[in-house]
Amino acid sequence: MLAHATKPNILVLCTGNSCRSQLLHGYLNQLLDGQATVYSAGVETHGLNPRAVRVMAEDGVDIAHHTSNHMDEYAAVPFSYVLTVCDHAQEVCPVFPASTQKLHHNFPDPAKATGTEEQIIEQFRAVRDQIKTYAHDFVRAQFQRT
Repeated sequence: MLAHATKPNILVLCTGNSCRSQLLHGYLNQLLDGQATVYSAGVETHGLNPRAVRVMAEDGVDIAHHTSNHMDEYAAVPFSYVLTVCDHAQEVCPVFPASTQKLHHNFPDPAKATGTEEQIIEQFRAVRDQIKTYAHDFVRAQFQRT
Protein backbone atom coordinates (compact mmCIF):
# COMPACT_ATOMS: atom_id res chain seq x y z
CA MET A 1 0.00 0.00 0.00
CA LEU A 2 1.30 3.43 -0.88
CA ALA A 3 1.88 5.72 2.03
CA HIS A 4 0.03 8.98 1.56
CA ALA A 5 -0.60 11.67 4.14
CA THR A 6 -4.09 11.92 2.71
CA LYS A 7 -6.08 9.87 0.27
CA PRO A 8 -4.62 10.29 -3.23
CA ASN A 9 -6.62 12.04 -5.92
CA ILE A 10 -6.74 10.44 -9.37
CA LEU A 11 -7.81 12.27 -12.53
CA VAL A 12 -8.81 10.24 -15.59
CA LEU A 13 -8.63 12.49 -18.63
CA CYS A 14 -9.89 12.01 -22.19
CA THR A 15 -11.23 14.14 -24.99
CA GLY A 16 -14.95 14.39 -24.18
CA ASN A 17 -15.39 12.68 -20.80
CA SER A 18 -18.21 10.60 -22.27
CA CYS A 19 -16.86 7.05 -22.68
CA ARG A 20 -13.29 5.95 -22.01
CA SER A 21 -12.59 8.13 -18.98
CA GLN A 22 -16.00 7.27 -17.56
CA LEU A 23 -15.31 3.53 -17.91
CA LEU A 24 -11.96 3.82 -16.13
CA HIS A 25 -13.45 6.10 -13.48
CA GLY A 26 -16.09 3.46 -12.75
CA TYR A 27 -13.61 0.61 -12.47
CA LEU A 28 -11.16 2.58 -10.32
CA ASN A 29 -13.95 3.56 -7.92
CA GLN A 30 -14.94 -0.08 -7.63
CA LEU A 31 -11.42 -1.49 -7.29
CA LEU A 32 -10.02 1.14 -4.94
CA ASP A 33 -13.12 1.15 -2.73
CA GLY A 34 -12.33 4.44 -1.03
CA GLN A 35 -8.51 4.22 -1.05
CA ALA A 36 -8.44 7.18 -3.45
CA THR A 37 -10.76 9.87 -4.75
CA VAL A 38 -11.32 9.40 -8.46
CA TYR A 39 -12.31 12.17 -10.84
CA SER A 40 -12.80 12.08 -14.59
CA ALA A 41 -12.82 14.96 -17.01
CA GLY A 42 -12.35 15.88 -20.62
CA VAL A 43 -10.53 18.55 -22.52
CA GLU A 44 -14.08 19.09 -23.87
CA THR A 45 -17.42 17.80 -22.53
CA HIS A 46 -19.62 15.60 -24.69
CA GLY A 47 -22.06 14.28 -22.07
CA LEU A 48 -22.20 10.79 -20.59
CA ASN A 49 -22.63 8.22 -23.38
CA PRO A 50 -25.65 5.95 -22.71
CA ARG A 51 -23.85 2.97 -24.28
CA ALA A 52 -20.99 3.41 -21.79
CA VAL A 53 -23.54 3.31 -18.97
CA ARG A 54 -25.12 0.18 -20.51
CA VAL A 55 -21.91 -1.85 -20.93
CA MET A 56 -20.71 -0.96 -17.44
CA ALA A 57 -24.07 -2.02 -15.97
CA GLU A 58 -23.64 -5.34 -17.79
CA ASP A 59 -20.41 -5.77 -15.77
CA GLY A 60 -22.00 -4.73 -12.48
CA VAL A 61 -20.66 -1.16 -12.32
CA ASP A 62 -23.15 1.71 -12.11
CA ILE A 63 -21.88 4.92 -13.72
CA ALA A 64 -25.33 6.34 -14.48
CA HIS A 65 -24.81 9.05 -11.84
CA HIS A 66 -21.55 10.28 -13.42
CA THR A 67 -21.42 13.66 -15.11
CA SER A 68 -19.31 14.88 -18.02
CA ASN A 69 -16.88 17.43 -16.59
CA HIS A 70 -14.29 19.78 -18.06
CA MET A 71 -10.74 19.48 -16.70
CA ASP A 72 -10.75 23.16 -15.71
CA GLU A 73 -13.31 22.32 -13.01
CA TYR A 74 -10.57 20.49 -11.12
CA ALA A 75 -7.74 23.01 -11.53
CA ALA A 76 -7.40 23.43 -7.75
CA VAL A 77 -7.36 19.70 -6.93
CA PRO A 78 -3.90 18.29 -6.09
CA PHE A 79 -3.71 15.09 -8.14
CA SER A 80 -1.37 12.24 -7.28
CA TYR A 81 -2.09 10.59 -10.63
CA VAL A 82 -3.31 11.83 -14.00
CA LEU A 83 -4.27 9.01 -16.36
CA THR A 84 -4.80 10.05 -19.96
CA VAL A 85 -6.78 7.49 -21.97
CA CYS A 86 -6.49 8.97 -25.47
CA ASP A 87 -3.71 10.60 -27.45
CA HIS A 88 -5.61 13.88 -27.88
CA ALA A 89 -5.97 14.33 -24.12
CA GLN A 90 -2.28 13.56 -23.62
CA GLU A 91 -1.31 16.17 -26.23
CA VAL A 92 -3.39 18.95 -24.68
CA CYS A 93 -3.04 17.87 -21.05
CA PRO A 94 -2.27 20.82 -18.80
CA VAL A 95 0.96 20.96 -16.85
CA PHE A 96 0.73 19.40 -13.41
CA PRO A 97 3.22 19.66 -10.53
CA ALA A 98 6.26 17.40 -10.68
CA SER A 99 4.81 15.31 -7.86
CA THR A 100 1.90 14.27 -10.08
CA GLN A 101 2.49 10.94 -11.76
CA LYS A 102 1.21 11.02 -15.36
CA LEU A 103 0.40 7.75 -17.11
CA HIS A 104 -0.91 7.33 -20.64
CA HIS A 105 -2.67 4.61 -22.59
CA ASN A 106 -4.49 5.28 -25.86
CA PHE A 107 -7.74 3.30 -26.00
CA PRO A 108 -9.90 3.18 -29.15
CA ASP A 109 -12.90 5.52 -29.01
CA PRO A 110 -16.05 3.38 -28.94
CA ALA A 111 -18.16 6.48 -29.63
CA LYS A 112 -16.74 6.41 -33.16
CA ALA A 113 -17.87 2.82 -33.77
CA THR A 114 -20.10 2.26 -36.79
CA GLY A 115 -22.38 -0.54 -37.94
CA THR A 116 -25.48 -2.07 -36.46
CA GLU A 117 -26.40 -1.36 -32.84
CA GLU A 118 -25.08 -4.80 -31.87
CA GLN A 119 -21.74 -4.14 -33.66
CA ILE A 120 -21.43 -0.79 -31.91
CA ILE A 121 -22.20 -2.31 -28.50
CA GLU A 122 -19.58 -5.00 -29.17
CA GLN A 123 -17.00 -2.23 -29.72
CA PHE A 124 -18.04 -0.65 -26.41
CA ARG A 125 -17.67 -4.02 -24.68
CA ALA A 126 -14.24 -4.60 -26.23
CA VAL A 127 -12.97 -1.19 -25.07
CA ARG A 128 -14.61 -1.72 -21.65
CA ASP A 129 -12.73 -4.98 -21.26
CA GLN A 130 -9.40 -3.36 -22.25
CA ILE A 131 -9.99 -0.58 -19.74
CA LYS A 132 -10.96 -3.06 -17.02
CA THR A 133 -7.64 -4.86 -17.49
CA TYR A 134 -5.79 -1.53 -17.41
CA ALA A 135 -7.61 -0.55 -14.19
CA HIS A 136 -6.65 -3.82 -12.51
CA ASP A 137 -3.02 -3.40 -13.62
CA PHE A 138 -2.90 0.22 -12.38
CA VAL A 139 -4.33 -0.66 -8.97
CA ARG A 140 -2.01 -3.63 -8.59
CA ALA A 141 1.05 -1.53 -9.53
CA GLN A 142 0.23 1.62 -7.57
CA PHE A 143 -1.82 0.52 -4.57
CA GLN A 144 -0.88 -3.06 -3.79
CA ARG A 145 2.87 -2.77 -3.41
CA THR A 146 4.39 -4.87 -0.69
